[in-house]
Amino acid sequence: MFDYQLYQRAANDMRRNEGQWDAYNATGHCVVLAGPGSGKTKTLTIKLARILAEDVEAPRGVACITYNNECAKELEERLQALGVEPGGRIFIGTVHSFSLTQILLPYAKTARLRLPDAFRVATKQEQRFALQDAYRSVIRGPEDPQRWRMKMDAHRRSILNRNSKEWRTANPQLSALVEAYETQLRRAGLIDFDDMPLLAVKALRENEWLQRALLAKYPVLAVDEYQDLGRALHRMVMGLCFSAGMRLLAVGDVDQSIYGFTGARPELLQQLSERNDVETIHLRLNYRCGSRIVTASSYALGEDRDYSAPKGAHEGLIFFHPQHGPCEQQADHLFRTILPEAKARMPDLTLGDVGILYQKAAIGDAIAEAAQEHGYPVIRTDSNALYPRSSRVIRWLESCAVWSCGGWQTGTPRFSRLLNEGLRVFADAVGPPECKLAFQRGLMQFLWETRDSALSVNTWIRDIRLALVDDLICRCRTLSDEPGVLDAITARTARNGPAAGMTLGQFSGHGEGNDRINLSTLHSAKGREWELVVMFAMDYGVIPWRNVAPKQVLESRRLFYVGFTRAKKELHLMYSADEPSPFVTEVEQRLAQAR
Repeated sequence: MFDYQLYQRAANDMRRNEGQWDAYNATGHCVVLAGPGSGKTKTLTIKLARILAEDVEAPRGVACITYNNECAKELEERLQALGVEPGGRIFIGTVHSFSLTQILLPYAKTARLRLPDAFRVATKQEQRFALQDAYRSVIRGPEDPQRWRMKMDAHRRSILNRNSKEWRTANPQLSALVEAYETQLRRAGLIDFDDMPLLAVKALRENEWLQRALLAKYPVLAVDEYQDLGRALHRMVMGLCFSAGMRLLAVGDVDQSIYGFTGARPELLQQLSERNDVETIHLRLNYRCGSRIVTASSYALGEDRDYSAPKGAHEGLIFFHPQHGPCEQQADHLFRTILPEAKARMPDLTLGDVGILYQKAAIGDAIAEAAQEHGYPVIRTDSNALYPRSSRVIRWLESCAVWSCGGWQTGTPRFSRLLNEGLRVFADAVGPPECKLAFQRGLMQFLWETRDSALSVNTWIRDIRLALVDDLICRCRTLSDEPGVLDAITARTARNGPAAGMTLGQFSGHGEGNDRINLSTLHSAKGREWELVVMFAMDYGVIPWRNVAPKQVLESRRLFYVGFTRAKKELHLMYSADEPSPFVTEVEQRLAQAR
């Protein structure tokens, strides 16, 4: 299972960082508070490899819960580099995936959760219909029922025990709406994504035997990005680790908690790190950012965290660009002046080394249009992107495209990896051995016959849907929304679509024409890094928003900090000359005072 030479070399490299080495050697419950660029994922990956190799005997394993599918994919890839294959003894996935595959699907009936035997995950449209019916029976007003969605979901996530007095008295109207909504779903044999961790918590709380069953399978529970995962996950950790006996490895950073709108509670990580029965380790060296950027990042956060760059690190540059005029005019200046000047300073800079970050997708539209006018190709990571990064099927298709665009020659990715990833995505449909064999043969035949990066991705997606994907999705309970995602990318890459002419190579990210500037919202930039980062439209009223509560201002500040710490060598702040963000103003003033 392991390449011990790779594993030992990676482990020995951690000796040079005291915090990483302490985390590697921790034997009990451990919380790793990891600042930006501190080697968090490296530390977690090598620690997981050690646990599997030395601490946990087969067939028992480790469960690793991540914030999103992108985080899970990165962990899988890094573990594969150490010879650890996903599946088998290690689960890697989101809290929703863990709840569904490890608790609800195998144990819903015996845990008395009163779910239909063949329940499936509701599509977005089915959720809208359920909320509409619930609203009519509980609220009965003229308002659009969907405007209640965020309030309802926040209420569901904040009070986990439906038998508690708080559920009955805190907001009886919202509690009634939640119950009516969930009743509508159950009548149709459905659950939604919030149901997954909520029902899992209920099952664990009411069935002590279920806690023992999970402990028998996974004596160690690892959690990445703990600060972003909310009350339900925290309740699972408290029960499984501090009651049932699982060993906890939690990694995160309170200062990078930016998902309050989805129920993130950074104080839960802080409380966990302060427990007497937990070893808390700080990773303070920032290997990503230049030393000047590391220093200025504390000004961006508004608090000193004692982070530093390692000895010998490059200095890094920070530029301030006050601008007049609308976003379109500012974006024109970015591509006409700022990027060419940066290219002159950094001759080796490629377009893929550039990240342009902003608060909302509408700002990204103005940037993308200006980029096109100046001849710069872009790739977007926001709600107006070609397809959502959260789609499990699309992410698998991307890997398949990489194999067809030369990966079959280089072994990156290996076909076995594509096969295993596909088997996990379509697990409901390819369970029996004969189905797995048919899937393997069909996948190999299709990919072997489409080894051409110049193929139209529109044609390729339509063909693989017909050959394999659509039938599998129809038989999966967890992929209800994927047909809509595939329909959308098919329409956008069609002859008259905005991405007409896209090749399979461009889709894969490894073929011709893929040296593209990265456009991303600040939220989607988390966990990523670029040589040069432009934080665009850093204006008051955008970050932070106007007239918001102090708690929201604090989260906006953390979001600004996350964007700030994505830059390796150059950071450019673009903002309104008339109303700059107070965060920008503070950084500029404090840097001037420090000279």
